[in-house]
Amino acid sequence: MNNLLLSPRLDREIKFFILDLRKAYKHDLLSVVLYGSAASPPYSDISSPNILVLLRSTNLSELKKVTNVVNKFKNLTPLFLTEEYILSSLDIFPIEFLDMQENYILLYGKDFLKDIRVDLKNLRFQCEYELKAKLLSLKQLYLGVNNRPVALKEPLIRSFTSILHILRNVLRLKGRQPPYRKEDLLRELSVNFKIETSLWEKILAVKLKKIRINKEEMKELFFIFVNDLEEIIRAVDVL
Repeated sequence: MNNLLLSPRLDREIKFFILDLRKAYKHDLLSVVLYGSAASPPYSDISSPNILVLLRSTNLSELKKVTNVVNKFKNLTPLFLTEEYILSSLDIFPIEFLDMQENYILLYGKDFLKDIRVDLKNLRFQCEYELKAKLLSLKQLYLGVNNRPVALKEPLIRSFTSILHILRNVLRLKGRQPPYRKEDLLRELSVNFKIETSLWEKILAVKLKKIRINKEEMKELFFIFVNDLEEIIRAVDVL
């Protein structure tokens, strides 16, 4: 782990966490992986890194062995899985496992993630499902608060973040390697889906608290975002 740029505190916690796992499981601990934002620069900004713990078994009697360990390291977010669970879930969680495979660092044991393969048909299905569900949610929200534009802000920001996450994977369906930075991702999306990048960049700036907008501007952004999302869904539908 000495190649990571985590804060000294987190680096120390992860090392002791792995030591406790090894004591508890011995040969039943197959691997420990740091994944997600924590495995991509800048590492030091991560307050609660995601950690995959691969075990031979994750039944409750096995998990019970480390309940005290998990509670001791509250700054870590461990996910306990088995190889069987991962392989049998690639069809229903393709986005999650592709994201995990894209940004991870092996901390202990065997490198299991490098060999997993996701069927793009399953990825397309999940992307379409997630996008259509988000679109319905935004429209239902608008019906309830359209006379109060200020109430659109927080739902728009939340939806924007999660939808960008999904659209990164839609780019994979088009044979593209999606960029990690949101600004770069927006530019790539504008090329592939003809969206008005400047308006999406404005939503990102609001999310990052770089700019403030009034109620009418918020309403306009909401309208444009929903309209663009509908166009993107039509394109995904025929992939």
